[in-house]
Amino acid sequence: MHCPYCESTEIRKNGKRRGKQNHICVSCGRQFIDVYSPPKGYSDEIKQSCLRSYVNGMGFRAIERDKGVHHTTVINWVKQAGEKLPDAPPIEQIPLVGELDELETFVGFKKNKIWLWTAVNHFQKNILAWVLGDHSAETFQPLWDIVSLWQCYFYVSDGWPVYASFIDSGDHIISKTYMTRVEGENTRGSHYLARLHRKTLCYSKSVDMLKYSIRLLLHYLKYRRIPVFS
Repeated sequence: MHCPYCESTEIRKNGKRRGKQNHICVSCGRQFIDVYSPPKGYSDEIKQSCLRSYVNGMGFRAIERDKGVHHTTVINWVKQAGEKLPDAPPIEQIPLVGELDELETFVGFKKNKIWLWTAVNHFQKNILAWVLGDHSAETFQPLWDIVSLWQCYFYVSDGWPVYASFIDSGDHIISKTYMTRVEGENTRGSHYLARLHRKTLCYSKSVDMLKYSIRLLLHYLKYRRIPVFS
């Protein structure tokens, strides 16, 4: 059994609630009942409505207040969708110029920083590839493994030294002036996903939940629809 809030497996029984076994997570201290499966009465339309609200800036508790669907049910729907979606939609056109940047956020508490590294096509909307992790070359490596296959004429980034250790100087433009696309995409992500807002009560309690959320958001921004799942 996993905690629905932080994914920890350190769970203890904690009495009964409405006739169901109640549990408490040792790691985060949150309580939850045995099963939070979606009620059979919820239609695909209600699921999609809740998830559409989620990728348009609402947090789980706000969706619960607005839609009348328990927040843990919405959490499970995000997980179900995120597990089935790829990291990003397929690339339709190989970029001639790639832009790279990082968006700082945190998981669990503010001092536990994590970076969302993103890559975009300088001439088109949408994030094409991304990774989550610290601010090191080890985290950037998997993203570069993808981006380097594009064989762009140029790669644009800020002055973070990790980029220069991977990109040949003749192909590398270090300039904030030419990073409007990637910075705009990162800003768009922060606008649409509550857990990426700079000042918010919503935040990620696990890296997996952040990944599921990013996958769902990128799918929505690309196709403007929520995937149907069972």
